[in-house]
Amino acid sequence: MAVGILEVLLVSAKDLENTDFLGRMDPYVIIQYKGQEHKSSVIRVDGAGGGSRPSWNEKFTFMVEYPGSGDDYKIILTIMDKDTFSSDDFVGQATIYVKDLLATGAEKGNAELHPCKYRVVRADQRYCGEIEVGATFTRKAEETDEEEYGGWRESSF
Repeated sequence: MAVGILEVLLVSAKDLENTDFLGRMDPYVIIQYKGQEHKSSVIRVDGAGGGSRPSWNEKFTFMVEYPGSGDDYKIILTIMDKDTFSSDDFVGQATIYVKDLLATGAEKGNAELHPCKYRVVRADQRYCGEIEVGATFTRKAEETDEEEYGGWRESSF
């Protein structure tokens, strides 16, 4: 089993469907991988790229085991609209399957998925924009407390 770091680069989004009746939305992204979760910064209307064309350029890291438990090797990106006086609105979701990335990284030590665009869909699977994301997987060097002597291993306790 390979253990390592999955680094997700959240670049930007475009053509997001506005969920606010009045004004522009303030989007952020919840990034999930196998029970781990990170949240991006909120892109405010008055900030650069607010509304339907936000730009984050943020990195997030996840601890990964490959092969690990289960077979759902996917990053789930949920785009939300931050609201001040009510609950945040769901904008859409994108899924990135990273099993091949992890397999290559486990074998070679590291692997990269260059930033590319993924479809953002609503709950009814209707297209509502796109998000640009990249990912890298770097296998951690295996740490051991054992020394090898002529084919025999000695453990230190």
